[in-house]
Amino acid sequence: MAKVAVDLTGASSDLLVAGDPDPVVAANLGGVSPLVLLGDHAGRAIPTQLGRLGLVAAELDRHIAWDIGVAGLGANLAARLDAALIRQRYSRLVIDCNRGPGRPGSIAEISDETPIPGNLGLSPAAAAAREAAIFRPYHARIAAELDARSAGGRPSILVSLHSFTPVLGAHRPWRFGVLHRHESDFSRAMLTALQRTEGDAVGDNQPYAMDGTDFTIPHHADPRGLDYLELEVRQDLIATADQQDQIAEIVAEALLQALAAAPPRAA
Repeated sequence: MAKVAVDLTGASSDLLVAGDPDPVVAANLGGVSPLVLLGDHAGRAIPTQLGRLGLVAAELDRHIAWDIGVAGLGANLAARLDAALIRQRYSRLVIDCNRGPGRPGSIAEISDETPIPGNLGLSPAAAAAREAAIFRPYHARIAAELDARSAGGRPSILVSLHSFTPVLGAHRPWRFGVLHRHESDFSRAMLTALQRTEGDAVGDNQPYAMDGTDFTIPHHADPRGLDYLELEVRQDLIATADQQDQIAEIVAEALLQALAAAPPRAA
């Protein structure tokens, strides 16, 4: 494995330096749709000060670093639906924006059996620097958008977009997964809409179930009384721009059907 100089014990409080991209992409915020599309793991950038976290470049192409295809899928859906899109630019290996800071998996030391050298022996100050530079701005931008929409009388439904690797220990046969906690009318309607065309290829809380490890939906939707959807798409279906366009057509139609069946909750 190529060796990269990485500070394993501490970091500057100013983690991002000149040339590092802003952590948040916010697009089409004036869109008329009530859907607010999110991409917790859509990016794979690494702050300059962290090198490549001690990984060879090829590892950052893998699913351990990002949700493959979600950035393109999200942009396509935002355009098709005239919906807002807020997504993260930095890799989940720097800090996972769908895990509470300090919780297991927030800054992974190993992912799919691959050790992450730049995350080993991390000091509390170094972890806090990542939280301050990347995690907090992302969630602050989501909160600001939701609060602005509420203040303007605009309804909102959160749609958190993710993708999953086709094989993780075993083959995963699903094309889509609808993740929820059994109290979401919109998730149930989306599950029904996708199953009309995709049948058993749509997982109900598969390949993951929404549980206490998830941060984004509980943090933003629950206190505001918003309905939500956490949608998983298999990565080999959205690896290219053409594939993203094809899947966006399917997902957009299902989202419109779900909206008709389960419109936004009254504020």
